[in-house]
Amino acid sequence: MCRWAAYIGAPVYIESLVTSPGHSLTHQSRAASECKTSLNGDGTGLAWYGDRAEPGLYRDVYPAWSDTNLMSLCRTVKSHAFMAHVRASTGSATSRNNCHPFVHGRWSFMHNGQVGGFDGFRRRADMGVPEALYPYRKGATDSELLFLYALEEGLERAPEAAMIAAHNRLEAMSRTYGCAPHLRSSAAWTDGERLFVLRSSSDEIAPTVYYRRTSDGAGWSVVSEPLEIGQEGWTALPAGHLAVFTQSEIAISPLPAVQRVAA
Repeated sequence: MCRWAAYIGAPVYIESLVTSPGHSLTHQSRAASECKTSLNGDGTGLAWYGDRAEPGLYRDVYPAWSDTNLMSLCRTVKSHAFMAHVRASTGSATSRNNCHPFVHGRWSFMHNGQVGGFDGFRRRADMGVPEALYPYRKGATDSELLFLYALEEGLERAPEAAMIAAHNRLEAMSRTYGCAPHLRSSAAWTDGERLFVLRSSSDEIAPTVYYRRTSDGAGWSVVSEPLEIGQEGWTALPAGHLAVFTQSEIAISPLPAVQRVAA
């Protein structure tokens, strides 16, 4: 399972989430405390927003704890919206194309979780990507496919409904062609103005998500694990819910019941 961190609010240095805290995302890449494995060393990535609509993107196969380029970026770049990810592969190769976040136009997306039995129906799932979007299928992960499905479902006009529909499609395929657990997901996506976060599972185990208002009240940190061990003020996003963050507000709603249909 992977670990990730996201921020939206007044511009801050990216290091404030990714490298500086005692249990920063970089620390979690080798000492995670709330997932199956403590190591998340199969690559790292960062998407950040500045003056332009489209985000900057950095991804590499190095573990975050030894990626000096990542450390330099985090120390010198300020952003009002960014997301960072450290990867623990669930089967696909360690390659730059399989590292998160994934970017298309103004949207960036990252994911922690799994689709049960995905390797057994990956070709079938890939065939569900429309011709116009298939050139953007660079890697082999279920996460990238979730993003492409969401784009097809209308991410631009309905970012919440589109991502929910993408999850439902892959869960339905897992129920027909894969195995349990059919879906476990904590996903984050942003257009640089709003940050969307979803926590969902087909069983009783959903990947962790926490959020916290920054100490100066100027933004939100959303993470897989709190950035300091034992730090107060973090709130767990309930399983089966979706949150939408802007610089000043948060709105949380339950996910609609999944219609159990065959793919």
